[in-house]
Amino acid sequence: MNRLDNKIAVVTGGAHGQGAAEAELFIAAGAQVVITDVDIEGGEATAQRLGASCQFLAHDVASEEAWIRVVGDVVDRYRRIDVLVNNAGIFRVLGLEETPLAVWNELVAINQTGVFLGMRTVAPVMKEQRSGAIVNISSIAGLVASAQAHAYSATKWAVRGMSKSAAVELGPSGIRVNSVHPGFIDTQMLDEFGSLRETLADKVPLGRMADATEVARLVLFLASDDAAYCSGHEFVVDGAVRS
Repeated sequence: MNRLDNKIAVVTGGAHGQGAAEAELFIAAGAQVVITDVDIEGGEATAQRLGASCQFLAHDVASEEAWIRVVGDVVDRYRRIDVLVNNAGIFRVLGLEETPLAVWNELVAINQTGVFLGMRTVAPVMKEQRSGAIVNISSIAGLVASAQAHAYSATKWAVRGMSKSAAVELGPSGIRVNSVHPGFIDTQMLDEFGSLRETLADKVPLGRMADATEVARLVLFLASDDAAYCSGHEFVVDGAVRS
């Protein structure tokens, strides 16, 4: 039996990178996966590549109306949601004094409010089922100070705290909530930052950045019944950066 046989999973930010890697592993483990993203072309291409077990829905995670629509569509089609991975997020390299309010608000809307809306919208569905697993993607920037990424770090600390609070609140309904804190992951998100890949890789004791699949394996574990007693905690995958 596969880890996610007969499970219905929703993965936000699933068009590329880590979200696409999570969807691919989930499908290999037996799940039916709905990926969502604002990148319609990329999302449709990924869903086509992953095959019949993957569906794509256009989705702005910062929109309450979009969350209601997506969760409603998934429940109408599959009658349940077993797993939610709040993976969608954006990154900006800006210090405290250089961060415009508009950039702060954008990061909070997507990285923090998006996670809040996702958990809030899916909670009634999982409560009715008396089961569910929510995995919120934070960052090592949500565990330690992060210079030159002030707003990003703030949102990732928030995800950590929200995950803990939700785990305590939703636990009596059979719902598990955990946060995952990746270190330096080699994904499309870094494409606009030039030589940053090499700079980050030099900081890792293992000597390299992680592949998105290495994070996805941890997310798969937390989404599965193998992690049935894991809730309310931070899971770090960082190549010993924080050691």
